[in-house]
Amino acid sequence: MRMVFSLFAAFMRILALDHGTVRVGVAVSDELGMIARPLEFIPAEPWEGFIARMATLLAELQPEQIIVGLPRNMDGSMGSAAEKVRVFIEKLRETVTVPMRTWDERLTTVQAQRMLRQAGHKAKDQKGKLDQTAAAIILQSYLDSQS
Repeated sequence: MRMVFSLFAAFMRILALDHGTVRVGVAVSDELGMIARPLEFIPAEPWEGFIARMATLLAELQPEQIIVGLPRNMDGSMGSAAEKVRVFIEKLRETVTVPMRTWDERLTTVQAQRMLRQAGHKAKDQKGKLDQTAAAIILQSYLDSQS
């Protein structure tokens, strides 16, 4: 019985964010930290509204870590979009105490668009779904790298 308890103690829930200037996609892992699922999107503005929703999600889900997608150029360098994410993270750290780390998000939006199209979602209906699906792709990539 002791061994079973120690195995479950190692599991943790992780939240992922796909930052955008209009919307922030949110995804969450299962309790075992194996499967990511899209959760929702939060309007990026006003900041106070975004923080209020984040506080609610953090209280409900109690993640032990937050993964934030960091957009890199195809050559691996950082561009202006990456700088916006870094500013977002610094601002978020002023109110959120959950540890955060960045994760490469190259081509996640393209993957998300393709997945949604294959699932039968029309382009005009993809906006909110796109952000949360991209967050789930970021998170699944991170989870897969940990196993």
